[in-house]
Amino acid sequence: MLKYITTGESHGKCLIAVVEGLPAGLKIDTESINRELARRQGGYGRGPRMKIEKDTVELLSGTRKGLSIGSPIALKIKNADYSIEDLPELIRARPGHADLAGAMKYSFHDMRNVLERASARETAARVSAGTLANTLLKGFNINVLGYVVGIGGFLASPVAKDPQELRQCRDASPIYCPDKQAGKAMLDRIKEVEKAGDTVGGIIEVVAFGVPPGLGSYAQWTDRLDGRLARAAMAVQAIKGVEIGLGFVLANASGSQVHDEIFYDKSKKGLTGGFYRKTNNAGGLEGGITNGEPVVLRAAMKPIPTLRKPLASVELSSKKTAEAAAERSDVCAVPAASVVLEAVVAFELASAFLEKFGGDSVEEVKRNYAGYLEQIRGL
Repeated sequence: MLKYITTGESHGKCLIAVVEGLPAGLKIDTESINRELARRQGGYGRGPRMKIEKDTVELLSGTRKGLSIGSPIALKIKNADYSIEDLPELIRARPGHADLAGAMKYSFHDMRNVLERASARETAARVSAGTLANTLLKGFNINVLGYVVGIGGFLASPVAKDPQELRQCRDASPIYCPDKQAGKAMLDRIKEVEKAGDTVGGIIEVVAFGVPPGLGSYAQWTDRLDGRLARAAMAVQAIKGVEIGLGFVLANASGSQVHDEIFYDKSKKGLTGGFYRKTNNAGGLEGGITNGEPVVLRAAMKPIPTLRKPLASVELSSKKTAEAAAERSDVCAVPAASVVLEAVVAFELASAFLEKFGGDSVEEVKRNYAGYLEQIRGL
């Protein structure tokens, strides 16, 4: 089973991710992890802390001579802004954050104990773990791409279906939006909100190309891959909604309008042995199982709760009305969140992939995968 945990606080010494279950023989490239960490720190709308932190990863265990050895891999990201012991107490909860709920749960009188772990700074560790998963998937021609499709009410037009073109368009955008025209409107919206001392949210799309049919299962509810992907996405800070394929649009349509009809052409072998669809409204998942079409997930991110013009709150000990505390924060973190969403989706897909084709080494996984594709072609 492929799994990971993270540890560390926002202003602690470091963040650590421990990844368990990767097969031996996977090439571990720290530079690819560092590139994704830099992308997570980028995107227009990020706050002043990004000028302090220059995230890089250090491998602590689980590799030798640049290859995984089958044991748990520990990844460390040092915090340049290490000041947890010197920071003032947080006694005025910020609406939209975990401050007050966490204080009630753990009986804290200083809500900084909540902030330090609940902070989205933790997602740097998730990105490092997800990049390892992405490395595994790329070895099997599976490409996972996250990008921005909406900010502040402005929406991108349908994006390119070719993963290389999509990546190029995304990486050329300061907000990671492949639609240049819509991206400009989104950028202007962020600047407008920034001047007003406010924040803005948006919509992120993640597409996984080259996913074979058969990942996940309908046999038990815990194994349905759409549910697992939704959980992984919803567990990212500030994400408040997730949909697969057309998602909520399906609720207002008739079945004849939205279900993806099935065709067969023996010349179209590919991953599905000649079966194909002309549409992908299901987002690559039917009955909790991948069907060979690209997996498509979208997530809605709320505006960052910390505002330069604070909302009303209550001082914890006196119970008197007060302005919410103001911490360093972003105006818009949707671009950064797209990097995190890509990572967590990749990790969940890699986990399902290894459940289906798992072996102790990458070579064994390759043999299992090749045999499965032959099985499909023999249907």
